[in-house]
Amino acid sequence: MASRAQLTFGGYTPNDIRRAIRRREMQAVHRGVYVTHTGPLTWSQRAWAAVLYAEPAALCGPSVLEPKRTDEVHAPIHVAIDHARRLDPPSGVVIHRVVGLSRQTFAADRPPRLKLEDNALLQARNATSKIEVIGLLTDTIGRCGVTTDAVRTALKRHPRLPRRAFISDLLTDVDAGTCSVLEHAYLTRVERAHGLPTGTRQSQRQTPTGKEFRDVEYDAYDLVVELDGRLNHESWSAQGRDADRDLDDLALGGRATARLRWHQIFGTSCRTAARIAQILKANGWKGDPIPCGEGCDLPTWES
Repeated sequence: MASRAQLTFGGYTPNDIRRAIRRREMQAVHRGVYVTHTGPLTWSQRAWAAVLYAEPAALCGPSVLEPKRTDEVHAPIHVAIDHARRLDPPSGVVIHRVVGLSRQTFAADRPPRLKLEDNALLQARNATSKIEVIGLLTDTIGRCGVTTDAVRTALKRHPRLPRRAFISDLLTDVDAGTCSVLEHAYLTRVERAHGLPTGTRQSQRQTPTGKEFRDVEYDAYDLVVELDGRLNHESWSAQGRDADRDLDDLALGGRATARLRWHQIFGTSCRTAARIAQILKANGWKGDPIPCGEGCDLPTWES
């Protein structure tokens, strides 16, 4: 894979390039970008071709890492260029204009790519919901050594990023090992918005392993709600600890534990409220959940 400038530097003249194409020794991929065979291109070759066409440029978005699924291999290649430039994308290439591109790029990578933390924030800019933002961070933190500090540093390079305060609070929660963002969202989006009884927050309980605090407890209805705000991928040991805690609840007081994560609070809050209401009613609650507003799908999940 080579650009016209690289071929010229290597001694090719315009006639040499045209002759090589006629002889099927190379083919043009994009204007001024060539590959030295005439067969189908691999994903890596398509990525290089896109970067060479737009250089100085870097792979970004879903193209920042080589796809592992076969259905993604032929997807368009996304590349970032400096925001001051204008460039018409050729077929199969998506151009993103980025402020401060050089500070966000792993230039030593071949081909150059955006840093994973900056790439996550670039994608977060166009996210349509908070749950999508959370998903982007989930896929990034812990991958290839990306830390919350790295994402926090990247945030400084994106001063006008939508939901910037939300992302900052999210990172604070992860660092502190707490779930304040998730706890507040459960209160406002699930419990209060759907007329559920008010639970007790951070109640202390004695377990075989010592004192623990429960995120939300509905003591009169034998239900504990635990909010799991971990952004990194689960491990077997973490799952085991969660299961042990749930069993402790059942063994000590007959309480069931509903363990909720980001998707259930931000993505499907109405469905979550319906399920929590079902458990509460089964345990003696005499009330009924209420729709949170127009478009609430709570009635679909009542039984």
